[in-house]
Amino acid sequence: MTAETLTKSVEIDAAADPERGDRSADIDHMPPLTQAVPLGIQHVLAMFVGNVTVPIILAKAVGATPDQIVFLVQAAMFVAGVATLVQTLGIGPVGAKLPIVMGTSFGFVPVMIPIAQAYGLPAVMGGALVGGLLMAAAGLYIRRINFLFPPVVTGTFVVMIGMILLPVGFAYVGGGFGAADFGAPRHLLLAALVFGVTLVFHQFFKGFLAMAAVLIGLLVGYVAAIPLGLVDFAKVSDAGWFQLPQPFAVGIEFHAAAIVAIGLMAVVTVAESIGDIAGTAIGGANREPTRRELSGGVMADGLMSSFAAVFNAFPQISFSQNVGLVALTGVASRYVVAIGGLFLIVAGLLPKLGALVSTVPNAVLGGAVVIMFGLITSAGMKMLSRIDFNKRNMLIIGVSLAVAIGLPAQKGLIAVAPHGLQTILESGLIPGAIAAILLNLLLPQGGGEEEGH
Repeated sequence: MTAETLTKSVEIDAAADPERGDRSADIDHMPPLTQAVPLGIQHVLAMFVGNVTVPIILAKAVGATPDQIVFLVQAAMFVAGVATLVQTLGIGPVGAKLPIVMGTSFGFVPVMIPIAQAYGLPAVMGGALVGGLLMAAAGLYIRRINFLFPPVVTGTFVVMIGMILLPVGFAYVGGGFGAADFGAPRHLLLAALVFGVTLVFHQFFKGFLAMAAVLIGLLVGYVAAIPLGLVDFAKVSDAGWFQLPQPFAVGIEFHAAAIVAIGLMAVVTVAESIGDIAGTAIGGANREPTRRELSGGVMADGLMSSFAAVFNAFPQISFSQNVGLVALTGVASRYVVAIGGLFLIVAGLLPKLGALVSTVPNAVLGGAVVIMFGLITSAGMKMLSRIDFNKRNMLIIGVSLAVAIGLPAQKGLIAVAPHGLQTILESGLIPGAIAAILLNLLLPQGGGEEEGH
């Protein structure tokens, strides 16, 4: 969720490194396979954990069986691979044709959890299908809707996402939703171990080890969980070696509440997509993105989110950590990223790999996602640091956060509302985002511009 922040930082990196070779900054250059393959795998490693965490969180929130979790993890890998190929190689006007890695969006989680718990996963898929089409339409008219997403709105939106997700992260620290031994010492110690290892690698190492800090923390925690009896390998041995994707296996249902909530999220998420596309073009190719790249990239995000709903996965978005990886390595070849997409597709066809990923204990996952969700919040704060903290902007931020955080904490306030409306309001994110957009449109720009502090 650090799209706008990365856009600024990679611009500085590019300006500070004028010695990059022309070929490395050429998005259409194909390096030798001996270089392209490991570089492509590196992109997969940078996004893998984030991509499979979302389906695990959602599946466990609704009490899915181990087999269902394995299936959803597989679907997430397969769809991310297909979406990455579409984004990098393009299909007609769809796709930015830039080195952009696609994956499952964390931003939709606060909205999808209450929908899934109220109506089931098929309702989430129905909402995502429609939401993806709305996002694709936004890509066609990208210039006409930019006014809805100034920095004060997008920054507040990102802060809200991080803050609303943090309670979910701490639920996993304690052992997961509804765990019989919630808060047991073994869960807390495992989460603390993952938390500590991740922090050390993120803060005190450089290059790939720093970028892979979450993955390393999870691996250490996973190994430590085995002797504690928290890892069950039985489902790995029971899983098959190969399985083709099955469209509509989860099912699809259309509920008004799900369509409205996820549809609104899809439109708001356009701001993140634009930031990632711009960050990739600036950090990798040392130039601003073209109008076609912006339009094609956002359309790809939307259409691939609809594609994901058909193939049992959740909304897709460009991954910001891979934007940073392009800027760091200086390799802007879209074919390198496409190779990473191929690896994701292959991984999605192997049930044993999905089963192995699904054996990660809740507490291990919690130690990592608490940091990830915290970083989302801090990224939003950094985005907000670029605006003027005048009376108008402070009111937009304050009221939006009050609605987003306060309303879900007092569900009795919306008890008399229709069930569908309750589901939308319970997320906090939708009413908070609507408040930010409306206040930005309604409050006058000219008055009250003195500093708020």
